[in-house]
Amino acid sequence: MRAVVQRVQRASVTVEGRTVGAIGAGLCVLLGAGQGDGPAEVSYLVDKVANLRIFADDAGKMNRSVLDCGGGVLVVSQFTLYGDARKGRRPSFVHALAPDQADALYQGFVHELRAAGVSEVATGEFGASMQVELINDGPVTILLDSAKQF
Repeated sequence: MRAVVQRVQRASVTVEGRTVGAIGAGLCVLLGAGQGDGPAEVSYLVDKVANLRIFADDAGKMNRSVLDCGGGVLVVSQFTLYGDARKGRRPSFVHALAPDQADALYQGFVHELRAAGVSEVATGEFGASMQVELINDGPVTILLDSAKQF
């Protein structure tokens, strides 16, 4: 699984003009599932996201997690994180997981994030054409990959 994690002042996602998920300060997570991903990869990324120390402590150092500061997390499915554009000009998505399997992992990620104690977890709408709006704080953007490719 792959995730793009952005520290945000606020974030929201709309589908066909209606807001389906929104948070205040916290994290916006773009989440993609790839071939071979399963529950172990979900748990690995949930632990990383929930405990990633990218919020400032009293001394201004990145020492606090979203759990420590009581922030929210907006989780948006994004199969294009598995787009391979190394060859040609049109990305190939052959390494992305099939939609039904990816949706199950996405739902599992959201469930585990809530169980981990994140105060507010909002979501996009799996498979929909979504518009994501956010104010990146810092900016701070971290790439995570359960296969540890980066």
